Amino acid sequence: MENAKISALLIVYNEEKNITEALESVSFADEIIVLDSFSTDATIEIIKTQFPQVKLYQNKFEDFTKQRNLCLSYATHEWILFLDADERITPKLKSEIIKEINQPTAKDVYFFKRKFYFKGERVNFSGTQNDTNVRLFRKSVGKYDENKRVHEGLTNVKNAGTLQHFLLHYSFDSYESYYNKVLHYAQLKAKDLKEKQVSYQFLKQISKAGFNFFKMYILKLGILDGKNGLTLSYLSALSSYKTYEYLKQEWT
Repeated sequence: MENAKISALLIVYNEEKNITEALESVSFADEIIVLDSFSTDATIEIIKTQFPQVKLYQNKFEDFTKQRNLCLSYATHEWILFLDADERITPKLKSEIIKEINQPTAKDVYFFKRKFYFKGERVNFSGTQNDTNVRLFRKSVGKYDENKRVHEGLTNVKNAGTLQHFLLHYSFDSYESYYNKVLHYAQLKAKDLKEKQVSYQFLKQISKAGFNFFKMYILKLGILDGKNGLTLSYLSALSSYKTYEYLKQEWT
């Protein structure tokens, strides 16, 4: 019986620091597809010169869900392995993926557990201890929820399993890069809230930001991650605060 085939997918923008290791970690896939949002750094050059086998497409970025669904439409194989550029498949996880999808009892969707790194240091708490995301699924059941511009997820998560080996998540190598992403995500989430007719409320803005800090730093033990835990908790609070700040702008 022929082994199940895998299409590895990535959506990227200005990922020159990550793209080489990311593509090397999925080199076992039968097909690799990258959808780029017109990067202005060396991302495209690296792909073309070092990874000529990669199928490269470009599309102007509107939101994460549209990019993911477009990238998904280019895939030709049964199994989709959809990674972010800052994630890495380890050799043990690779072996588990191949073994799992070739079993008669294979699920339709798989969650990956992730080990989180911030500025090159492992983060053990701050909510990351329970971090799982769907990264592997059958194309026949895969479509991203068009009602979410950010923190996008599949619309049909049934018959799901969880792989045991960890995916490595090298989140951000600097405070500035994380801060900029927080602002970008907050803008997209504000648009989602506006479309749902959610009104701006100052008390909700303050209370959500305060609770998010408390939840990550105290309830999710961010305090045990030292300075990085404090930073991540602050950025979590900032994300909520800025989301409502942008929502206020959407209504004016």
